[in-house]
Amino acid sequence: MKATLRYLAGIAGPSGFGSNSTAEHVTQNCSQFLPSNLTALITGGTSGIGAETARVLAKRGVRVVIGARDLRKGREVRENIQKESPNAEVILLEIDLSSFCSVQRFCSEFLALNLPLNILINNAGIFSQDLEFSEDKIEMTFATNYLGHFLLTEILLDKMIETAEKTSFEGRIINVSSVIHSWVKRNGFCFTHILSGKNYNGTRAYAQSKLANILHAKEIARQLKARNARVTMNAVHPGIVKTRIINKGLITDSLFFIASKLLKSTPQGASTTCYVALSPKIEGVSGKYFTDCNESKCSRLANDELEAQKLWNNTHALLQKRLHQATI
Repeated sequence: MKATLRYLAGIAGPSGFGSNSTAEHVTQNCSQFLPSNLTALITGGTSGIGAETARVLAKRGVRVVIGARDLRKGREVRENIQKESPNAEVILLEIDLSSFCSVQRFCSEFLALNLPLNILINNAGIFSQDLEFSEDKIEMTFATNYLGHFLLTEILLDKMIETAEKTSFEGRIINVSSVIHSWVKRNGFCFTHILSGKNYNGTRAYAQSKLANILHAKEIARQLKARNARVTMNAVHPGIVKTRIINKGLITDSLFFIASKLLKSTPQGASTTCYVALSPKIEGVSGKYFTDCNESKCSRLANDELEAQKLWNNTHALLQKRLHQATI
């Protein structure tokens, strides 16, 4: 109840920011602490909070690489960013996160640019009312929101560690999750059932993928700590923002007017991602879950270290099998 009242009133938390803070506001004083030549890679940067995140990071002098499924929209975002920040460097690369082949190709193209990689923001997400399958024959929501980002992170992780060793800025990986992850119960989180779309429900599938995003962040944070790597990984809940995902069914039309009073604007929705990406206040913080620019509590299941390791093992085994089959 206290958290709800704090949210509605926009009361700032320990970070000095709250639900009403915008991405520009929370990064306003970050530039003086940032080294030059930072590079951030953002998936889903062509609309919504992804596009706002790209705009604000570019405004703070960060080179932005946008992974885009629709390059036309990507070019529009780049043009708008460069109108506002003429010196901004924005690079577009095509990626379909539901496709293992596309993710591999994207990573090869990015690594060929020989750029540093300081910040990785796994932001892209879809919501589907109907059961669909990826080209790899995996339920589409899970394939896009979780598996694609898992593979992307695995391929680029060594690059991030290498970059962090050469600079004064620790690497930061951010998974954009959702408070909806808490809707998933332990008996409703079966890896093989999720892959196959058994008893499919669109909202449940979305919640499962967002739970997986948090478990992924916690397990990679543990692995990075074990390697003494200067890279952190956290998950964020951007808030319930008026986006296409909301319009597609998480909030029905009949409830939208009431819900709209609680929805964040896009600049507010991008604030937590930008805060975790750039703020010097959270240096060294890893494996945590943030809402409204403050560390927060996630569900008991999302906090389960054994569940996180189990999910990582299952995912790693799946990818090894599928990618090996693809090379035969």
